[in-house]
Amino acid sequence: MLALSRKKGEAIIVNNNVEITILEVKGDQVKIGISAPKDVPIYRKEVYMQIQQANEEAANAEGLAALADLLG
Repeated sequence: MLALSRKKGEAIIVNNNVEITILEVKGDQVKIGISAPKDVPIYRKEVYMQIQQANEEAANAEGLAALADLLG
């Protein structure tokens, strides 16, 4: 993991097309802004993990249904 120090108004660039800017720092909370192309999905990690879990559950359910169909 790369750890960087940034101040309000400063930014970092990821992969030449994503800019992350520090908008505000209040106590232990940091507000960031992200500029990225529309085709780059951006999620909070907890939401991303829920999506991954739902996709995994759906894939497993479809796999079980297909296996049941094969076994007839």
